[in-house]
Amino acid sequence: MKFIGRKEQLRKLNRAIANTNKEEAMQTVLIYGRRRVGKSELVKQLLKSTTCQSIYYECKQVAEESNAQGICNILSEELHLPKLGYQFIEEVLEYIFQRSCEENMIFVLDEYPYLRENTKGMDSILQAMIDKYRDSAKLTFIILGSFVEIMRNLMEPSNPLYGRIDLTINLKPMDYYESTEFYPAFSEEDRIKIYSVFGGIPYYNRLVDDSISVEENLLELLVAPEARLENEVSMYLNAEISKITNANEVFEALSRGYTKYKDILDQSHVSSGPTLVDVLDKLSKMEVVEKRTPINDEGNKRKASYHISDPLSAFYYRYIFRYASQRKIMDPSIFYEKYIREDFESFYVPHYFEEICKQYLIRKNRAGEISPVIEKIGKYYYDIPSEKRNGEFDVVTQDENGYVFYEVKFRKETIPTAIVREEIEQVKATGMNCHKYVFVSKSPVDLEGIEETVEVIRLTNLWN
Repeated sequence: MKFIGRKEQLRKLNRAIANTNKEEAMQTVLIYGRRRVGKSELVKQLLKSTTCQSIYYECKQVAEESNAQGICNILSEELHLPKLGYQFIEEVLEYIFQRSCEENMIFVLDEYPYLRENTKGMDSILQAMIDKYRDSAKLTFIILGSFVEIMRNLMEPSNPLYGRIDLTINLKPMDYYESTEFYPAFSEEDRIKIYSVFGGIPYYNRLVDDSISVEENLLELLVAPEARLENEVSMYLNAEISKITNANEVFEALSRGYTKYKDILDQSHVSSGPTLVDVLDKLSKMEVVEKRTPINDEGNKRKASYHISDPLSAFYYRYIFRYASQRKIMDPSIFYEKYIREDFESFYVPHYFEEICKQYLIRKNRAGEISPVIEKIGKYYYDIPSEKRNGEFDVVTQDENGYVFYEVKFRKETIPTAIVREEIEQVKATGMNCHKYVFVSKSPVDLEGIEETVEVIRLTNLWN
């Protein structure tokens, strides 16, 4: 199957290998990221493209001796050696590091947290190996892990491995632009719908079939009984969180549109404020929930809001988890028609269209195609005391000239001049220093008689 995206990460990894070969010194690489994000596939792609001797081992949730023997078996197979009989991890690592003093090698420990869990002092063992062989081993040593919090702890000052990692890659979900390469036959509108559900996780996107409709994909992968991904979200959360009930409560509140801390606490049945803080912190570290503050008042905790950043989790809690009882006794197509279709089309997808537009602006900005350069992007908080109202504009950028307001519309009908004027007047009423207005739209925008600086970006031109 074709490998998609991750060009920058592959470039960094190839440079690490080149540095090992050139300087004849060890390079230690740490790759982490949430489950299914493509860490293992990234490294396997790297190994396919190199002629360097490589040893890849996926750690298991077994005793130390079993993992040690597992590595021995791989070594015997890859290096054409008689069966090795090492019983302890430290012994087999000593063999690998010592051998790499004689030849260039790549050694990969995938799912490292499993090995760490069942081997006493594992981090200290690695620290000792790295210190001993740093200047003599011609080794690119790659450590992978899906438990984000554990992997981040390896870089903390209190950890034995602190200061010994030469390259760190926090592998994030792909953006919309890369994700759509998995389903090129879909129309732009259908790609947006699919991305709104499966996001940038390669494993999910490989399951999408662009020869059938969006609805059929959702039915087959999520909605129908025993669908391929129906338990994906709960399995992922259960693997990382001990008290899943609190996480479910928070996700359910967020999926219903409650984004402020106080509202989440009021709407959920989480026992206390400190407990909610802990849950939100945990979900944020897992990178499935994101804390956002307005770009014009970033330090104000009261204006912070929380959002589900993982599309599959958002879809699951909004439709599958909420209506679990109805789903069990209904035909999948009828369930979709009654509980998903209208809300999905009119609210859910338009919300993620805003996120896609932000990605578009960030990608263009990084490519140097936006002038003046964008310095901030996000929500803008406004307060109009005279009218006793306040609120937020969802997509606003800031540059050296002030703010640019973006109105994002995912609707079929032409946007009339009256709505354009109304949006512009609403922005002006807040006193925001706005020097340009941009309408990002699926449908045409009528600008007849509009005197302000207004730009229109149509959906069909969004990623061209």
